[in-house]
Amino acid sequence: MTSESESLQVLADRIHAAAGLGRSRLIWKLFDFLVKCSVMGRAPKETEVAIEVFGKDTGFDVAQDAMVRVYVYKLRRKLEEFYAGPGQSDSLHLVIPKGIYRVEVRERRVGWPEVLREQPGSPSSSEIRAKPNTSGAQVPRRWILPVLAASMLINAMLAGGLFRYSRRATPADPVRMSSVWSRMLTSSRPLCIVLGDYYIFAETDKNMEVQRLVREFSINSANDLDQYLKLHPELADRYQDMQLNYLPTSAAYALKELGLVTAQATARVRIVMASELTPEILKSSDVIYIGYLSGLGMLGDLVFAGSRFRIGDSFDVLVDRNTHKQYISQAALPVPGEQTYHDIGYFATFAGPAGNQIMIVAGMRDVAVRRVAESISHADTLQELIARSGNQRSFEALYDVFAMNGTDLNGTLLLTGGIDTAHIWTDETSASPRTPSHPPTFTAPHAP
Repeated sequence: MTSESESLQVLADRIHAAAGLGRSRLIWKLFDFLVKCSVMGRAPKETEVAIEVFGKDTGFDVAQDAMVRVYVYKLRRKLEEFYAGPGQSDSLHLVIPKGIYRVEVRERRVGWPEVLREQPGSPSSSEIRAKPNTSGAQVPRRWILPVLAASMLINAMLAGGLFRYSRRATPADPVRMSSVWSRMLTSSRPLCIVLGDYYIFAETDKNMEVQRLVREFSINSANDLDQYLKLHPELADRYQDMQLNYLPTSAAYALKELGLVTAQATARVRIVMASELTPEILKSSDVIYIGYLSGLGMLGDLVFAGSRFRIGDSFDVLVDRNTHKQYISQAALPVPGEQTYHDIGYFATFAGPAGNQIMIVAGMRDVAVRRVAESISHADTLQELIARSGNQRSFEALYDVFAMNGTDLNGTLLLTGGIDTAHIWTDETSASPRTPSHPPTFTAPHAP
């Protein structure tokens, strides 16, 4: 064996010892085969990989079946994940170059911070800054002052115009100055708008052809899928990450309504998906969630810990803990022959863990999300909400939304009540929602 071949085998053994490629039997079989070929100094053809690794016959058509390319792509990602995690301190990496079926040894690529770090014998940063211009080109200094003055004048004119524009009264001003919004809009914290997204993965057949797309409420990211497959290794070759997420259509309409209110805070606004939300964001930012109740993620555990409601048998049912009354969305169960139905909207605003504010603009389905967004963006409906809530800092509200064919015709504020933040941010007895035992699944016959 050559020195490189020895290194390749050692690095492959290291990955085996760390179980660095997950639980997929086919991924490991492909890895071992490519390592074996690479140690021998050859790169197999795609047809050979299909026959030796995946049990295909000699009539395998690479133009019609992408199974080998899909699994090589997955193996390449697994190697990248290993060297971004357990193997991040390794000086040598195994890589699969694009366009060839072989494994190669590469030195770890140095990141920018290490590139910029001063090395022995290299000029220091102070030397670089002090280095004179030797290119022969002279900086036309006579132009600096006039250009600088013109730039300052233009900036002053723009700033003056923007100031005059910002001082004009708008219909959104009473909303912005309300007790519901003013705390967020006058804050210096980042304003994080969280959209309730849904992660989708693919279920494939033995030929790696996508049979359907699956939405499972307990699997909300590629990492969740990996963890699930560790518990169910028999499914590792059937379920595949497609890097797909979707948003309810109501998110776009709600963003338009709320954008008019938050326009003056645009510089502080950051938009993230609910699947990307972290405890650090919840602590350091003001937060506005927009989406379905079923998309709340970690926010659901928090808000319902202090709420008078809990999730029922599905995310289309809310149960009042005090009266045991159930509020059910008819959007999920349309009555045959009837075009009208009722949906349920939910709003909450409550104090965060570090003096920040968290707001929930949600519904069981789209019409309710849109109606709640409208209700807190218009002065008359917002004033009703504030009056009914007693002008509390932390409270929740429930809306009944009457709709026809996806259009909300009318919204009624059913009730309001305080939120017990002590149950949210302390170790007191939690009342977190019960996850439905049989959450609904989104399926589609073909990949997009």
